[in-house]
Amino acid sequence: MTPIHAGDRLDHYEIEQLVARSGMASIYRGKDTNSGKLVAIKIPHPEMECDPIFFERFKRETDIGARLDHPGVMKVFVDEDRARVYMVMEWVDGTLLRRILSGRKMPTERAVKITLRILDALGYIHTHGVVHRDLKPENIMVDADDNIKLIDFGIAANAGARRITFANFSSTMGTPDYISPEQVKGKRGDARSDLYTVGVMLYEMLTGKVPFQGDNPFAIMNDRLLNNPIPPREIDPTITPQLQEIIYRALERDPANRYKDAAEFAHDLQHQDEVGIAEREELRDWKVRKSPRFRQVLFYIMLALIPLVIFGVLLYVAKHT
Repeated sequence: MTPIHAGDRLDHYEIEQLVARSGMASIYRGKDTNSGKLVAIKIPHPEMECDPIFFERFKRETDIGARLDHPGVMKVFVDEDRARVYMVMEWVDGTLLRRILSGRKMPTERAVKITLRILDALGYIHTHGVVHRDLKPENIMVDADDNIKLIDFGIAANAGARRITFANFSSTMGTPDYISPEQVKGKRGDARSDLYTVGVMLYEMLTGKVPFQGDNPFAIMNDRLLNNPIPPREIDPTITPQLQEIIYRALERDPANRYKDAAEFAHDLQHQDEVGIAEREELRDWKVRKSPRFRQVLFYIMLALIPLVIFGVLLYVAKHT
């Protein structure tokens, strides 16, 4: 497939400049010559176009984006008879939430406002049977008025759609800092998995840190399964107990204990004076750090004890028969 350069024309779109590049695709700013409007054009790398799994994923992303229509979700435009595989999206002026954070915390009022707008968009996509599954600050655009756009539905799932299996971990499950515990365990995840990720991002917006740490992606995921995060109020005492409780409820390991939907999460953020404070072991035991090595040692000890237990049972039976 012929490489794309600035100034090239792709059907009725004029390519202006490359704005982003990933391992799977490049995104260009372009102009729709029919309407004169700016658009974002996502073009897969030539080697990816031949991958049937990637092609199905790309098609699913296009189909999901085309049928969603919400101010907090990037719109996808569909044309007939395109010359090659590519996706056309609305052009959004703004800044990625990742760039806004960059290891810095933000004022509580702003963090709550942005979170409420994320939840509004999630509530919409969830009621339309879509789970994002890869929410993170890199996939949220924020404009000058703190309005947001959810972008990159590359591993989103339709309710009832068959599961697509990918060879690459990050393409399958999301990003280690933001992935839910059930996804770490290999489950597909549902709307509550997205709400878990919103809890992680709210924690990060308020404290400047992600709740779970590690030297590599697998260490981060194990920390999420084994340990409790530093309580937000330990990092910033100005965070109210009610807001801390909201974060903990979003970060529950068991999805059944989380907010049931985005509306319930948003309600608590909007009515923090009504939030009850639970007696949580997370507030007492967060300094106790477990590691997967401890589990491994315990496993081998139990394994070594099996012959002794069997021998003891046989000896007991021999003496009593």
